[in-house]
Amino acid sequence: MKSCHDFMGELIGTFLLVFFGCSSVAVAVLFSAHAGLFQIAMIWGIAVMIAIYATRHLSCAHLNPAISIAMVLGRRMALRKLPEYLAGQFIGAFVAAGVLYLLFSNSIAHFEVVNHILRGSPESVRTAQIFGEFYPNPGAGVAAAVSPLTAFLAEAIGTSVLAFLILSLTEGCNLGRPDDALAPVFIGLTVTILISIMAPLTQAGFNPARDLAPRLFSMLAGWKSAALPDKSFGFLTIYVLGPIIGASSAAGVFAFVVEPLMKGKGKAKSVCECA
Repeated sequence: MKSCHDFMGELIGTFLLVFFGCSSVAVAVLFSAHAGLFQIAMIWGIAVMIAIYATRHLSCAHLNPAISIAMVLGRRMALRKLPEYLAGQFIGAFVAAGVLYLLFSNSIAHFEVVNHILRGSPESVRTAQIFGEFYPNPGAGVAAAVSPLTAFLAEAIGTSVLAFLILSLTEGCNLGRPDDALAPVFIGLTVTILISIMAPLTQAGFNPARDLAPRLFSMLAGWKSAALPDKSFGFLTIYVLGPIIGASSAAGVFAFVVEPLMKGKGKAKSVCECA
């Protein structure tokens, strides 16, 4: 029964995160509904916050395979729980993409007709970006020049910062952290900041489930190879492997350097209580 709670918590939470976040991209692309990047970044940040609040009583509300792997490496979660977390996250993201397409399919088709876009052609990246991510960001303008290495570093560094702050904000020995009830707010704000910085480069994925599952859905929905960011498996190396490596490195630094320092300082002052 416990594993069912974990699976459903991750499925529902990731569904909410991806549906809200990708919908913000959809209305920006299709209707020019947002004035700038920061509005989309704020919606993603609020989506993360709401999804965590909605589901953290069911699971630990990781909502991200890279974060779940980091939690295992950081000794915050048992390895045996990882499969159900990953399954819930990828299924939740895929279902969210399906609901998003159901809601906006007519608008997407109309946008393609008006702009003379053939779905599946290279030009259809303009609508494929609603689901998966691309580098450079198709909406970033001519100033964006992003190599595969730069894109990989952006995803890895962004996710490492996110993972480090999640670990820090939830560490019992970190006496400077906010109350547990406020932790989701600060995690959401972290996502907002990171998207505001990194999105012009890679659309700021930081989450293998958020990218890969909707991307696979868009391939099945007619975008085919146009749903891929390049011909060098960038959807795996940049948007899946990059976040995993970034989060894992942050977990290693936190578990073996920062956490022992926090615990040592706490014991010295006799005020540290760790679960």
